Amino acid sequence: MIRPRRIAFIGNSQPRRCGIATFTTDLQLAVAEASPGTETEIVAMTDHGRTYDYDRSVRIEIRDNEIEDYVKAADHLNNGGFDVVSLQHEFGIFGGEAGSYILSLLSRLSVPVVTTMHTVLAAPSKAQRDVVLQIISMSAKIIVMAEKGRELLQNVYATPAGKIEVIAHGIPDFPFIEPDAAKEKSGFAGRPVILTFGLLSPNKGIEVMLDAMPSILKQCPDAVYVVLGATHPNLVRQEGEAYRSLLIDRALNLGISGSVTFLNQFVDRATLLEFISMCDVYVTPYLNVAQMTSGTLAYSFGLGKAVVSTPYWHAEELLANGKGDLVPFGDVAATSRAIIDLLTNEERRRSVRERAYASSRSMTWEHTAEKYLKVFSAAGRSRRPHVVPQLQSGPRPRDLSALEMRTSYFRSMCDDTGLFQHAVYCVPDRLHGYCVDDNARALLVACALNKPGETGLSAPVVAQFAAFIQHAWNPDKRRFRNFMSFDRRWLEQQGSEDSHGRTLWALGECARNYAGGPLSAWACELFSRALDPVMEFTSPRAWAFALLGIEPYLSAVENDTMASECQRALAGRLMTSLSWYESADWTWFENGLSYDNARLPQALLVTGTTLKDATYISAGTRSLDWLVSVQTAPSGLFRPVGSESFGDTRCPPRPFDQQPIEAAATVSACLAAWRAVGKGYWRAEAARAFGWFLGDNDLGLPLVDIETGRCRDGLHPDRVNENCGGESVVSYLLSLAEMRALARVSDDLTRTPSLTSIRA
Repeated sequence: MIRPRRIAFIGNSQPRRCGIATFTTDLQLAVAEASPGTETEIVAMTDHGRTYDYDRSVRIEIRDNEIEDYVKAADHLNNGGFDVVSLQHEFGIFGGEAGSYILSLLSRLSVPVVTTMHTVLAAPSKAQRDVVLQIISMSAKIIVMAEKGRELLQNVYATPAGKIEVIAHGIPDFPFIEPDAAKEKSGFAGRPVILTFGLLSPNKGIEVMLDAMPSILKQCPDAVYVVLGATHPNLVRQEGEAYRSLLIDRALNLGISGSVTFLNQFVDRATLLEFISMCDVYVTPYLNVAQMTSGTLAYSFGLGKAVVSTPYWHAEELLANGKGDLVPFGDVAATSRAIIDLLTNEERRRSVRERAYASSRSMTWEHTAEKYLKVFSAAGRSRRPHVVPQLQSGPRPRDLSALEMRTSYFRSMCDDTGLFQHAVYCVPDRLHGYCVDDNARALLVACALNKPGETGLSAPVVAQFAAFIQHAWNPDKRRFRNFMSFDRRWLEQQGSEDSHGRTLWALGECARNYAGGPLSAWACELFSRALDPVMEFTSPRAWAFALLGIEPYLSAVENDTMASECQRALAGRLMTSLSWYESADWTWFENGLSYDNARLPQALLVTGTTLKDATYISAGTRSLDWLVSVQTAPSGLFRPVGSESFGDTRCPPRPFDQQPIEAAATVSACLAAWRAVGKGYWRAEAARAFGWFLGDNDLGLPLVDIETGRCRDGLHPDRVNENCGGESVVSYLLSLAEMRALARVSDDLTRTPSLTSIRA
């Protein structure tokens, strides 16, 4: 067997207090001892808000809710010369829904992964199942600690049998000894000792054991029940020591407080072994059958203790054939009978102990480490797991003028009414109907393609979008309706301010791009009627959208005094908002970030360029520069403000979910800044934002299918959203049209700096 030269273990690590931390640390030490020529290290998971004094074996830590840390860890492992990575998987130790953040690390690894699954759920939620399936697909081998785990992996998760290995939980190699000396040392000399240890929490069934003690004491008056272990840290954070107090009160009310000892401490291995050594009976009265692994059970079993346990999966396998006693869940009478029988029948107790000890010899850490090393060696020789392609930094493809404008998917999302809002995968979703927002964006796409170098949409297709907008106009309310059901019923009398402003933007572009024709005349007439209500709006985005429409409208219609006055007034409102909220570390128009953010500085930049007003241009570049810095990941990649942040005030935006509309807005705003001030920096920032569509993002996953123009709806922490709705496809096509136009007038685009080297 060719041993790996370098192995990394990902999991919790001591001095963090939990079973996974103990296991990861013990496994790392055992492997290092079994293979002296192998270098080992731990990538430690750190729970949010906590810090630990890790020892030298921990070279890097991951804060569970910081996705950047997962990315950095992947880079560390890829560049560290490791032969294999051993992942300890347990629900609750990784960030994201169902622990999905770990996929951000695994998807980037070029090193084979062997995953130890400490829990295998028989009835996972959809999110849990999705995460587990992806971990399985990216792992060379899956290790479980019981045959039940193998069964569930095959039946519930369709895992190939050859991918699964069963390796029992490791145990210390400790001699088979009588408890007397240890009892005397611990102050329990001459007393029958019953022990439970582990982090204290309600699922451990301690109440059952307390209720069983009165019956036990009738037969064994000197017996003592020792509950060893600190309260679970998560429970302490939530409610302090309230649960421990309840148990103490329960013992007091039962009249057994003199025979129950609660030791609120997390002990090291040496101390723990002394406590196990002193007990006559070890009890695990857990309440949940779906317990695949119990380190406390394995340790007590391995020291040759008589064990009484409920029949959770691990116990049922380990204690079979007379190696321990199993009692029904929550059955106080059965629990007391089993313990009394073992305490009063020394011959039977010794027989159970000897069978357990003899059976456990193959579980010592020395043997466990050898088994793991064998699996690690096989994984290193096997085909490396599927890895998400890591696309190179920089705009892709390198020559954007060669990236064709494909509109087949866009057209498939339309019917004779207009553009559908949503899709289920790539199938239009009639359930959610249409909206003026998306049909206004569709008209913007038509305008963008009605330019030199592009193939325009057919007149009937353009007419569909125009007709939708015309029908959306409600003259009684002087507002545009927004949402329409599939059967062409309007679901409201007027839409949002933002949808009204966006429709004005599309009408303004239509007026300019179809100048001289009847479509332009229609757009101008409707624009003039719909502009006045905007002066009553309070939404900064509605002001910005209207400004983006006024600029092209005024280029098509001369001497519209009202539109010119409205332009100045709306730009002034944005300037006032910026001055109201701006501070040393917050250069923005509102107290938080939301959707379509970059359209606000874009509106000032476009207006300032048209009016030759330096104050607007300065405010636009200043606010956009700040937004670009906020939307830059530590890796240098473009990271749009995540939708989970919408509504948050003045805090670093959360990274997910990322949506195409944000990338499209940033592309447009950066190009507006480039046209306003002429700096190549802004052109490069536009390319960086556009690269997000093509895979320059946190997951290294492309959002678009360049053959059809299909664009996925967003980026989750662990995967793309496979639905491809109307907003997403128009966002991509609008950005592509802008980048193609830029490429046509700037033949040195492909010589812009690497996107990952650009910093705001």
